[in-house]
Amino acid sequence: MSAEQETKAPVSERADRLKKLDELVKLGINPYPAKAERDYLINDVLHDFSALEKSGQAFYIAGRLKNVRGHGNLTFANLEDASGNIQIALSKKDLGDQYKNFVKLIDSGDFIQVQGSCFTTHKGENSLLVKDWRLLTKALRAIPDAWYGLKDEEELFRKRYLDILLNPATKQLVLKRAKFWQATRQFLLDRGFIEVETPVLETMAGGADARPFKTHHNALDIDVYLRISTGELWQKKLMVAGLDKTFEIGRQFRNEGMDAEHLQDYTQMEFYWGYADYEKGMALVEELYKYIAQETFATLQFKIRGFDIDLGKKWEKYDYRETVKKYTGVDILQATEKEIKAKLDELKVGYDLKGFNITRAIDNLWKYCRKQIAGPGFLVGTPIAVSPLAKRDDENQALAQRFQVILAGSELGNGYSELNNPLDQEERFKEQQKLKEAGDEEAQPHDYDFVEALEYGMPPTCGFGMSERYFSFLMDRPARECQIFPLMRPKN
Repeated sequence: MSAEQETKAPVSERADRLKKLDELVKLGINPYPAKAERDYLINDVLHDFSALEKSGQAFYIAGRLKNVRGHGNLTFANLEDASGNIQIALSKKDLGDQYKNFVKLIDSGDFIQVQGSCFTTHKGENSLLVKDWRLLTKALRAIPDAWYGLKDEEELFRKRYLDILLNPATKQLVLKRAKFWQATRQFLLDRGFIEVETPVLETMAGGADARPFKTHHNALDIDVYLRISTGELWQKKLMVAGLDKTFEIGRQFRNEGMDAEHLQDYTQMEFYWGYADYEKGMALVEELYKYIAQETFATLQFKIRGFDIDLGKKWEKYDYRETVKKYTGVDILQATEKEIKAKLDELKVGYDLKGFNITRAIDNLWKYCRKQIAGPGFLVGTPIAVSPLAKRDDENQALAQRFQVILAGSELGNGYSELNNPLDQEERFKEQQKLKEAGDEEAQPHDYDFVEALEYGMPPTCGFGMSERYFSFLMDRPARECQIFPLMRPKN
């Protein structure tokens, strides 16, 4: 088939289906009725097939038609719903004019309901003999061929509904993603956490170091930001309010670069646990990550980014300062910004000069080192300079009581013993504000309302956040592929 023919074929087929639609209407058949009859899911029929066949019971099932094939006065097709598919058989003898209408006006891709009974073909295939059928939805476009019809990756992302329909692996990804977040939620609920919802639109984007999306709120005539954390400062206010265990699962937004690990619009979970510190947090998070993996994938062994990962083994602790020193020879607590910059240049590590400072220098150096660590484990001993919301370490005030999940060369979660000293928080916000004014777009703004809330008293609290990056790592696929509908640039 020529390229011109390939272009015209779908148009011609759509025109043919529109003619069939018109004929259906003329026959008084509603091509898009609201009601449908369904007694069983198809998988339930297959599961109880022998008993249903023996009983001779007639029942309704419904779904999308696939692979319609005619044999004179007999037509076979596959009927598919979300649970599975079954072969159906229609005969002219049993259906009369209904058979004629089916053959003439119904296509693969249409949704129908059928009433019938179970029987086994002479080839031993479990099937349904149709005694009555009714159109539920007339499809105006043909489903592309699974092997040849839709291969361009960008087109698959744009028409993800077809990717899910045609590719079992993509459908399984969607189901596993649902299990992943169900497991996360259930784990926390079982341990006494309550689920909360906090604002997505904020007057200042706080709780993380990231560049926000900005928009305008017409009703209030103010500029607002899409949140860059899943309610961090709000959930801490709930700790002030006397709620000891909270969590939220929701979307957050960061107006930054895209790569295999980073997206701008993604799902995040954050929990806050009163009367707990980062040591208790690490123990809970290790248990959480193992539970999620087991519930979602039924294993703790994975191949991720070229690393062989066993989540069931002892989780290591990696000291930030010692790890950087091991891989680069730089002591981050002693080195100057100029010395770290020189090391970054020597290692050929790229970085953004806009807003560059000692905090960004240290962070870029660490990111170089983490790529070489398989995990599973926790990064500890993080400098306070890169942890503006964490408590200082009791023994070394230059370090933070912070932990990050390290797996397959990346960070897959971040937690603290949360800073609850309002005077210390005030000073750190002032330092962050100076960085922001100097051009660091990821520095945090001075949140006066949050400092005031802390002055009413917040108990010792451990906070932790985990994004869907953990899911994409367990799938060993880029983050973009693991979203159901990834953001795409519009077609011209």
